[in-house]
Amino acid sequence: MENSADPSWGPASKGAPRQLVVLCHGVGADGNDLIDLAPYWGRALPNAVFVAPNAPEPFDMAPVGRQWFPLGDLDPAKLGVGVRRAATWLDEFIGRQLEYYGLPETAYALMGFSQGAMTALFTGLRRPHAPRAILAFSGALIAPDPLPAELKNRAPVLLGHGEKDSVVPAFRSRDAAATLKKAGVPVETVFSPNLQHGIDDILLTAGALFLQKAFAE
Repeated sequence: MENSADPSWGPASKGAPRQLVVLCHGVGADGNDLIDLAPYWGRALPNAVFVAPNAPEPFDMAPVGRQWFPLGDLDPAKLGVGVRRAATWLDEFIGRQLEYYGLPETAYALMGFSQGAMTALFTGLRRPHAPRAILAFSGALIAPDPLPAELKNRAPVLLGHGEKDSVVPAFRSRDAAATLKKAGVPVETVFSPNLQHGIDDILLTAGALFLQKAFAE
């Protein structure tokens, strides 16, 4: 059984889960930061269980919070090493969750915010069993150059970003979209004009529709 400290919610239908949605939080937060999205998206996916794991490492820039990989050095090579380590952890977590809930290997989706979006994108596209969808909000594509050679699937991706984001600028999602499209990955984008580094109703609604469509197909 998974660590009970990892927040989870659902299914809204109160029946046995038929889908899994994994929510990956941003740096310095923990799973509680995103689990509140579950009741909203649970209306679109009433048979889904939502799990928001706490990232594997303590946040190294504060006494509280978690991180998927260090951000003290933004050298692209070091970020690549860090996200690969995080991807190994997340890949195993997804597998254990699917086994625990007795779900097929493709009955899952990934969503991430900020550093969690970076991790979800990197991990999801490299899993042999494709997620139904990958939602990456306010994030970026880490290690884009080796992606075409490392792709294991072409799961549909939704990139969402606030145009006024000063933490991770919106051009990072635009660059990610261009790279993913060139690699043959189906991508949709949604940009919220007045949003800073966060998630608003525009991104929430787009995410609900994207998840609903992905599992319906």
